[in-house]
Amino acid sequence: MRLRAAHVRVRVPATSANLGPGFDALGMALGLHDDLGVRALGSSEVRVEVEGEGAGEVPADERHLVVRALRAALDHVGAPQTGLHLVCRNRIPHGRGLGSSAAAVVAGLLAARGLVGDPDVLGDDDVLALATELEGHPDNAAPALLGGCTLAWSADDGGAVRAVRLPVHADVAPVAIVPPQHLSTHAARGVLPAQVPHADAAWQAGRAGLLVEALGRRPDLLLDATGDRLHQGYRRSVMPESLALVDALRARGVAAVVSGAGPTVLALARRAGTSGEAAGSTAAREGVGDDVHPTDADAAVADAFGGVMAGWRVLRLPVDPDGATVRALVD
Repeated sequence: MRLRAAHVRVRVPATSANLGPGFDALGMALGLHDDLGVRALGSSEVRVEVEGEGAGEVPADERHLVVRALRAALDHVGAPQTGLHLVCRNRIPHGRGLGSSAAAVVAGLLAARGLVGDPDVLGDDDVLALATELEGHPDNAAPALLGGCTLAWSADDGGAVRAVRLPVHADVAPVAIVPPQHLSTHAARGVLPAQVPHADAAWQAGRAGLLVEALGRRPDLLLDATGDRLHQGYRRSVMPESLALVDALRARGVAAVVSGAGPTVLALARRAGTSGEAAGSTAAREGVGDDVHPTDADAAVADAFGGVMAGWRVLRLPVDPDGATVRALVD
């Protein structure tokens, strides 16, 4: 196996996992992206340039997560290792529950796919399996790779990891409410109990099934469908402000959840009408991309904060339908 390209461009979306009741299984790709240029070098040198999120904080050498994932993929297909020059333009906030580490892993794996340039190797199943090995679970990696909303699972014997895309109704309008502080996934998982009551597990299964219906066909059911008893309440001690915001938004009729391991709050809002009645909130006008949408959550977010955001950002983000992409560049 040899490298057929020397320079590739990768784009990978932010993701939100769990979506309330879909713990470690459901995830959604969002229209906020990291863009990376990856060049193979003739030497063993590794150079990593980072602009935006993580600049000056993440490693700029072999320890960089994109580099580690890329090397794992090259080893997997028997391709030669190479020196690398990465230019990363990061927009996904780090340590906020928006899938920044999964994005880096998927970006590295897709970069390897592009450098190898052989359509018969590093297919989506291979990439998902490798990403799960590196990440530990597939709930963020699956939507980052496939786009849209995904359901991921593994065989009972710990075998193959699989994922399917789920339909998302056009009226579903995600809003990410991002706090200024970080929270590590390790800390967020460390407060979860080893066992939960059987009644809570049964209740959660019903909500997870309802969420599939609400996302695809009945957005009016999203508030009920995003209830959770398995993880968010247990995490209140490590992200009290986020859970207070979730409570406040849900009390106002908004389907709000903790995004992934937090502390970002995700509102699975619905698109507002064209009359503009919900679009007047200055607290909720920040948007990314061309599909910036007024939602029924805008006024509720402004009301919950009382006009004082204190460093929180509100991002109205479309669902990313495509997932990660890679293309070879000609210098």
